[in-house]
Amino acid sequence: MSKSRVVVTGMGALTPIGNTVEETWKNAVAGVSGVAQIDAFDTTDHRVTIGARIRDFNVEEHFPSKNAKRYDEFIQLGYASAVQAIEQSGIHLSNNRSNVGVAFGSGIGGIRMICTQHQVLLERGPRRVSPFFVPSSIVNMIAGQVSIDYGFGGPNISIVTACTTGCHNIGVGVRMIQCGDATGMIVGGAEWSTCPLAIAGFASMKALSTRNDEPERASRPWDRDRDGFVLGDGAGCLVIESYEHAAARGAEILAEIVGFGMSADAHHITGPPEDGKGAIAAMQRALADASMNPEEVHYINAHGTSTPLGDIAETKAIKAVFGEDCAIPINSSKSMFGHLLGAAGAVEAIVSIQTLRDQRAHPTINLEVPDEECDLDFIPKEARDISAEYALSNSFGFGGTNGTLIFRKV
Repeated sequence: MSKSRVVVTGMGALTPIGNTVEETWKNAVAGVSGVAQIDAFDTTDHRVTIGARIRDFNVEEHFPSKNAKRYDEFIQLGYASAVQAIEQSGIHLSNNRSNVGVAFGSGIGGIRMICTQHQVLLERGPRRVSPFFVPSSIVNMIAGQVSIDYGFGGPNISIVTACTTGCHNIGVGVRMIQCGDATGMIVGGAEWSTCPLAIAGFASMKALSTRNDEPERASRPWDRDRDGFVLGDGAGCLVIESYEHAAARGAEILAEIVGFGMSADAHHITGPPEDGKGAIAAMQRALADASMNPEEVHYINAHGTSTPLGDIAETKAIKAVFGEDCAIPINSSKSMFGHLLGAAGAVEAIVSIQTLRDQRAHPTINLEVPDEECDLDFIPKEARDISAEYALSNSFGFGGTNGTLIFRKV
């Protein structure tokens, strides 16, 4: 039995380089960095003082609920990206909302709310903890609030798989449509983790760049002098539907999702295996799901975090799948807006779709002297016109969880 075709009809994004898909894409092509000194809290005693934060975000412009400000910022961002995508798609105007679902996650969730309410507990006592604390910080509240406000009665879930969260929510949403659980899904990921505890925690792991004096140059995937990733905030959302459902209501189709693959490294809680075996499996499974040969992929949006081990492992994995002489143009969006954790896979899926639509790939900024072991075509410094029908997007997360999506130009 053939699988249902699944298409994208709406996209929404808030990132450190733009509060819409259009603004984010324009700045990505221009190579604009969203990394800067953190001024939201005192970083005096912190090892890392830089991050990629959302700018000029007014929740009341995006979130109609009267309780918007009671929600942790990751929920505010996720909901706002969903509103953008839903409005573009027009799916909320359909008479079939009972069969539309939501799959929207976060890698960490409401860490800022947890920290602030814990401080309330310590300083003012248990009776002063907000009654909104739990619903304001739990991961599934983006999906829940979107479902409530739009009347979407289909599956309502939140997959949490660290930095693969956005990718996995999209992929599982595709599967739900293909198996008949829904005719459409609102899918994505969100994160707002540039708070004191998260910065301190990642810094203690020595996962973050300490290039505090040059924030815009700190995220430098595949560069010889990379020293870790930059923590960022953001959200990305796609509206996906069965082709039949989208066509029947006359929706504009932005792209088709043709492949999805998952795997586990089964190796280490944070570090990838040297040979990239888990990444290899995810890419191969996505290709098999799409019934594609490797040579049909024309562009790769890599995970590309700017970590010493991760960048080499992904390079080796790409070579294993596409050949030692792989000439596919590859870039890293994280070079500009840092690592958005649970939102990364969703935002990078949007970047991949925009690349196909415009036939133009954004640069990997700060790639000045490539690592000798990172010797593929990583589109350094300047955007490039490309000819691509298919795009592949990778996401890998702590715990050794991997995901790959493949998109087709329409």
